[in-house]
Amino acid sequence: MNKPLAVTIGHSACPHDCPSTCALDVEILDNRTIGRVRGAAANDYTAGVICAKVARYAERVHSPDRLLKPMQRVGGKGEGGWREIGWDDALDLVAEKFVQAESRHGSESVWPYQYAGTMGLVQRDGIHRLRHGKRYSGQFDSICTNMAWTGWFVGAGAMRGADPREMAQSDCLVIWGTNAVATQVNVMTHAARARKERGAKIVVIDIYDNATMKQADLALKLRPGTDAALACALMHVAFRDGTADRDYLARYTDDPVGLEAHLASRTPEWAAAITGLSVEEIEAFAALVGRTPRTFFRLGYGFTRQRNGAVAMHAAMSVPAVFGNWRHEGGGAFHSNSDIFGLDKSEIMGTADRDPNIRYLDQSRIGAVLTGDAAALSNGPPVTAMLIQNTNPANVCPEQRLVRQGLARDDLFTCVHEQFMTDTAKLADLVLPATMFLEHDDIYRGGGQNHIVLGPKLVDPPETVRTNHFVVEELARRLGVADRPGFGLTERTLIDTMLKAAGDIEGFDGLQRERWIDRQPPFETAHFLSGFAWPDGKFRFRPDWTGSPAPNRPPESLGAQGPVAGLPVFPDHVELIETADGAHPYRLATSPARQFLNSTFAETRGSRSREGRPELLVHPEDALRESLGDGQLVTIGNGRGEVRLPVKVSDTVRPGVLVHEGLWANTDFLDGEGINVLTGADPVAPFGGAAFHDNKVWLRTEPV
Repeated sequence: MNKPLAVTIGHSACPHDCPSTCALDVEILDNRTIGRVRGAAANDYTAGVICAKVARYAERVHSPDRLLKPMQRVGGKGEGGWREIGWDDALDLVAEKFVQAESRHGSESVWPYQYAGTMGLVQRDGIHRLRHGKRYSGQFDSICTNMAWTGWFVGAGAMRGADPREMAQSDCLVIWGTNAVATQVNVMTHAARARKERGAKIVVIDIYDNATMKQADLALKLRPGTDAALACALMHVAFRDGTADRDYLARYTDDPVGLEAHLASRTPEWAAAITGLSVEEIEAFAALVGRTPRTFFRLGYGFTRQRNGAVAMHAAMSVPAVFGNWRHEGGGAFHSNSDIFGLDKSEIMGTADRDPNIRYLDQSRIGAVLTGDAAALSNGPPVTAMLIQNTNPANVCPEQRLVRQGLARDDLFTCVHEQFMTDTAKLADLVLPATMFLEHDDIYRGGGQNHIVLGPKLVDPPETVRTNHFVVEELARRLGVADRPGFGLTERTLIDTMLKAAGDIEGFDGLQRERWIDRQPPFETAHFLSGFAWPDGKFRFRPDWTGSPAPNRPPESLGAQGPVAGLPVFPDHVELIETADGAHPYRLATSPARQFLNSTFAETRGSRSREGRPELLVHPEDALRESLGDGQLVTIGNGRGEVRLPVKVSDTVRPGVLVHEGLWANTDFLDGEGINVLTGADPVAPFGGAAFHDNKVWLRTEPV
């Protein structure tokens, strides 16, 4: 029986795939039990505020639905038959299946598959140690950041930007393509402070009236995939009206003369026809930025999840360069600080053992890989064994039918290490129960802010649950690579060595005392006032789309991706998106729900009850034309498949645009298939990625 303890406060970091990586204060009720979770008030980015779903984290840790014992499949895949198996037997089985796969098809037939279900560097990235030590197939991580990071990097040459805390010093804050209320609540904390203390205006640009749009002084609801047209019109007005900062342009940018000539025809009227905004809205926005030097552009991921997403990001970040907002505190732009942290993960990842000749498989194209597409397999052997950690591909990946078809193969052995019985776990041969972030040691860095934050173990896990680190170490021992670099070390040792190598903190213990490290560069560096990160120090209006380095550039074996010939010379709107047509008259976006984070929290009862059920937002004009009412079932589809779900008639969306907020579990849909049945996995130019919000669909009403 647990000995009751006085309530204490432990300190950690939110582990989830959200740029904020909030610093947390956690109530510890006893050695296995937590209470309320709060944002750390002492952290000047988190500022005491976290999202409601993480505040309720006790509901996840202590959920009656949590996986607690290793389970082996009995009967057919997906039929739901399981038997308990001991940990040693389970890990022996995984090792046996991996050895069998390697003996039949070579080491590349094993694919360790992972992503960002935890952002902890040890528990997330340690699987690569096993990958490299055994020469298993590599993974090209394409599913989340590629378009956004590529678009930013081709302009700035580095993944950093203005201090995100400067949002509170802004006179105009532009929140572009991110529903921050749902996914980055701290953005709204600093925005609200700017509004209260400085009278700042908040501009929100998105495709529907989500919770963030409702906070805006100026809300711009445009057609999906048309953000670059808006950006071009803003810059056109700046040159036309004399609000472009020509001194800044001459000093800090590559070809302002060429850009101005290019934008001569990109008028507000031109952009209005493309975006669906009015000319008056575009002019008002341009005038606001033109008279407000301290305009801060907070650029999100959502608007880049289109087939022209990299182009859209580059165009949007070109706007503050034209207006010269970078000169000013509270001005400029920010997307991600992923370059600033200076932590060397090579020991955690075992990169000393990486063989450059081993093939890479595209994470987003898992459906094509597992169903034997030769190109997706790089003309190599089939994948016949997998270890899946920190992700739920049967739910979150595009081309869901192919993913599930591949995972259901009888000749594929799949081990899923998870916290709940996800859609992916249901298709596995073996399911292993995983710890949660308060039950192990780890370290975090938040791309959307500026801190390295420690997440030490605060409570003991259930006795039958194991860490990702444990599974990787035990498999390495069974597979004969436990003597390779990085193995045989505890989480604390790996963190301690990495921190000491960084040079400015006394290892694990020092960070535990300090709680976080502020890595924000000085103002001149963050605002690129000492030059952008290219040899000539100039911001690139003329990007080298395929010749430039990039933060997540595909390996040479994969090369450039998508229709690169369609990429523009200067910022521009390009019709690379899935435009509606006669057979598919609607555009569908799969936007995030407030109570979920990707598929995480879709299993907790509080989040589910607050979200209600999977629904499709339909504009009243479309509902009238289709004779639809609230709650009526419809089927939407395209060449990838179809999904049934009830309608919610709402003027929050534009006519011709459908929005589904998720991600709900596949089993929450009427036919057991989720919304990603409809999303495509074709790579986005130039360096790949999945265009989740870029789908054309038809709609068919169901009989009442």
